[in-house]
Amino acid sequence: MSKLRNFLRGPAGKLLAVVVISIGLFVLYLNGRSLLGESQVASNSRDRIFIDAESGKAFEHRLQIGDTYPIESPYTHKKTGYPAELCYWTKDGQRKHDPTPVLLNQYKGKKGPTFCPDCGRLVVPMNPIGQSAPPTEADYKKNKKGDADDREDSE
Repeated sequence: MSKLRNFLRGPAGKLLAVVVISIGLFVLYLNGRSLLGESQVASNSRDRIFIDAESGKAFEHRLQIGDTYPIESPYTHKKTGYPAELCYWTKDGQRKHDPTPVLLNQYKGKKGPTFCPDCGRLVVPMNPIGQSAPPTEADYKKNKKGDADDREDSE
């Protein structure tokens, strides 16, 4: 015990004590930051994916107080960035892990429904992730035509 006490009183012991205390304070800082810092939900609500309406390229943006749509795009340096809707489907109706960002037609100034350029399925505002895949463009048009035929038959 006296050897340890003598070591800690010397310059090497003091340096070791400073290093150990520094590491302990750093660990406390990291723990405190994760406990008291921004939650994952808050981070997800601020960090969004946008699409440049001119170039069609997706980019990430952290929303700030006072941001309005459209936001400035890093590609055009103009206010052409709109929120992306995320499509989690494949062409064959299976879910995929990495979503495709999709720009809704309403932001492009186009009328009609939006379909994912990757899988061809319907994408709507606040795009839900349901139990079954949304219709493809062909199925959507077929159903719309069938609805019109049903209305004509009932008249």
